[in-house]
Amino acid sequence: MSQAAETLWSRTRDSEDVRIRIMPFVIGCLALGAPRVTLVLVAVFSNYIGRAYHSALWPFVGFLFMPLTTLAYAWAINSHGSVDGGYLAVVVVAVLIDLGLIGGSAKNRYRGRDGQ
Repeated sequence: MSQAAETLWSRTRDSEDVRIRIMPFVIGCLALGAPRVTLVLVAVFSNYIGRAYHSALWPFVGFLFMPLTTLAYAWAINSHGSVDGGYLAVVVVAVLIDLGLIGGSAKNRYRGRDGQ
């Protein structure tokens, strides 16, 4: 293979590697902004949720009440196999965000705007 062809091949391969590595970051950012949309997309286009939860009940309940926690738990189980250490910290932070303890609730944001 010539030097030019080899350089072109390595650039193509590198750009594919970058796209593969950037995708979890994009999904994570989407999860912080719109966790329910992310949960539906991940459930429809992959088996990621199915590998973490062995029934459809808990992801559905998670979708309704605590979508970010549902995604964080699925990430911990798929990445590590259990929820301990740093993975436990991520799940706990997700619980706090879902409960509105971190970031505040929409009720408090609107209350501040109206001056009530």
